[in-house]
Amino acid sequence: MRTFSAVRCLHLSVLSVAAFSGLSASEQSSSLRPITIGDYFQIQTAHDPQISPDGQWVAYSVDSASLKTDKNETRIWLIRISGGDALPMTAAGFSSTHPRWSPDGKFLAFLSERSEGKAQVWLLNRLGGEAQQLTDTPQDVEDFAWSPDGRRLVLVLKDPTPEELAASKEISAAPGHSPAGTTPDSDSEDKKSRSKKPWVIDRLQFKLDEVGYLDRRRTHLYVFEVAKKSLAQITGGDFDDSEPVWSPDSKLLAFTSNRSAPDPDATYNSDIWTVDASNTDKRADLTQITTNPGIDMSPAWSPDGKSIAYVTMLDPKLFDYATHHLAVSPATGGPAKVLTLSLDRMVSNPHFSSDGKFIYFVADHDGALVLKTIHLESGGIADAAAVPYMSPGQYSGARTVNGYSVSPGPVPSVVAQIATVDRPDELFRIEGNQYKQLTHVNDALFSQLKLSHGEYVHFKSKDSTPVSGYLYKPLDFAAGKKYPTLLIPHGGPVWAYYAEFSHLAQLYAANGYAVLFPNPRGSTGYGQDFAKAIYADWGNKDFQDDMAMVDYAIEQGIADPDKLGVGGWSYGGISTDFIITQTTRFKAAISGAGAAEFSSLYGHDQYQKDYETELGFPWENQAAWTKVSPFRNVAKVTTPTLFMGGNIDWNVPILGGEQMYQALKRLGRTTELVVYPDEYHEFTLPSHIKDRLERDLAWYAHFVKADGTPARPAEPPSKLTD
Repeated sequence: MRTFSAVRCLHLSVLSVAAFSGLSASEQSSSLRPITIGDYFQIQTAHDPQISPDGQWVAYSVDSASLKTDKNETRIWLIRISGGDALPMTAAGFSSTHPRWSPDGKFLAFLSERSEGKAQVWLLNRLGGEAQQLTDTPQDVEDFAWSPDGRRLVLVLKDPTPEELAASKEISAAPGHSPAGTTPDSDSEDKKSRSKKPWVIDRLQFKLDEVGYLDRRRTHLYVFEVAKKSLAQITGGDFDDSEPVWSPDSKLLAFTSNRSAPDPDATYNSDIWTVDASNTDKRADLTQITTNPGIDMSPAWSPDGKSIAYVTMLDPKLFDYATHHLAVSPATGGPAKVLTLSLDRMVSNPHFSSDGKFIYFVADHDGALVLKTIHLESGGIADAAAVPYMSPGQYSGARTVNGYSVSPGPVPSVVAQIATVDRPDELFRIEGNQYKQLTHVNDALFSQLKLSHGEYVHFKSKDSTPVSGYLYKPLDFAAGKKYPTLLIPHGGPVWAYYAEFSHLAQLYAANGYAVLFPNPRGSTGYGQDFAKAIYADWGNKDFQDDMAMVDYAIEQGIADPDKLGVGGWSYGGISTDFIITQTTRFKAAISGAGAAEFSSLYGHDQYQKDYETELGFPWENQAAWTKVSPFRNVAKVTTPTLFMGGNIDWNVPILGGEQMYQALKRLGRTTELVVYPDEYHEFTLPSHIKDRLERDLAWYAHFVKADGTPARPAEPPSKLTD
């Protein structure tokens, strides 16, 4: 529920189609085609930019998906910061992620599962040659970072299972073993036997999506000596440690950990801690840098090593609804200074400038994610590039910054991962007020496509509250004609639609729909009061705001009031369940990974702490739980509704859809349930994503357009077997 997963919100670049070809605008427009389901799997995402220490190169990752292999893949590429052709640094056929430069700039370290199916650190000479496996741990390496002196890495490792330890010993003892050797068959047998063992649970927080049942194995920090290839654990205990960053002198590591007594599972707290990197006693004393009872995370050292910047959440009672601010504390501990109280916007990803005078950060603001800086002495906050320069023919609307890297030196360059409503994520170099596109991974595809430009519109809710959202007109839009219209509530609920590319919106627009992406109360980017307006009151003010966007589209002469559909994923699915219990305006609904009877999810999903904080215990405050549960009004539903979800989703389990489906089926309503095997909250298998999109289009065409399309797409022919 708290994380969004509508089919996939792909991100963008800032060039318009006209910039990609020598054709005139009229010639090009006539040669373009609508986007298709298949195009989803042609779209690539450039992300995780890393500028080299000499400031001349950028390493980055590119994600792609294949329907043919039914797999996803990530490769690492290299490009000059001045632009030019990109160079592939890792081969196709397996995924490689998280590229990180050695401090001398000679090597790229990265994570890959090319050996034994475990994620390990590999090392690649920038000048070429084969990558060499650097680490060989029994378990996956979850994260790593170079020490500034280049002698060590910090690794984030989860305590290994007995089976992982046993398999590691067997491999080490095997004749001719090398780090790149294959796992013996006995390991497969261990996995088979392990799958039949019971889970023994004794934790308060005992379940997590994409993990499953939680045991007492925890994630800790280890220091790896590159030359010796030796490994030492430096943190321990019944706590999880993450986000390690080295001090400039390579002596200390700052990291994030919830070490609350008596039980970290019972609080939202996390603090910034430091530990001596040479510590070999994982029980040694740590230095606690922050003492705020809410979340403190994402530490970043100042260049002189005297301060640590971080992201802080000041009101634990509001948890996700609370604004996340930028703060700074002395590196030895002491009073914190919160820097962005006047901004009242969610911040993330802090990074000091090389001279230590500024801190870069990303702020969630008004339907976009903006790269900003704050001057530590004056407190002045500004956009990192306040007046963007765009060459003729380029779209210069709002941008969404999904990541960035800052070069060293007195005149830094910034390379940012940027999306807009018209293009998926590409990398751009920002210098002064100029943006220069570096990567072009989607140019060839998008030079063929005719798109609907998402308009950021403003309207007022029932109680006159100003609300905003993105409106996509159908590709064949003509003034004076009304169109079938789809309302797509977003996930979260504390999230927002941003100025970034959405294949889903474009697909619906290409099929003749107007598409509404509202940011109702509960959304980020509009201040804490706006976000917390739905606290313990789901389906009230956000419902009014969603309906206000529908009314706006009707008043503008765009939406046909007799051809409306609604559907979302995660909290968007929950919103859909609310909406169809409160109105009969919609001809069809699709509820993806939704829920309606929340007391049945207590202890079944991963949100017990959120429920308790926001609603109280279900056995003590039943009225609050009933108030927010649309299931109490399920008998009012007459809208034909399709429910979908993954069978191993512990974020919003399929139980929520099953209950609504069962009730509507018993009531004799038109409904269908589709459960996807081995999928978590965010689907990954390309064939399943394709199937979802096909079902979306068929359901809406049948019930909203009423054009004779069957409500269920044709089943693919069965594959013959020998």
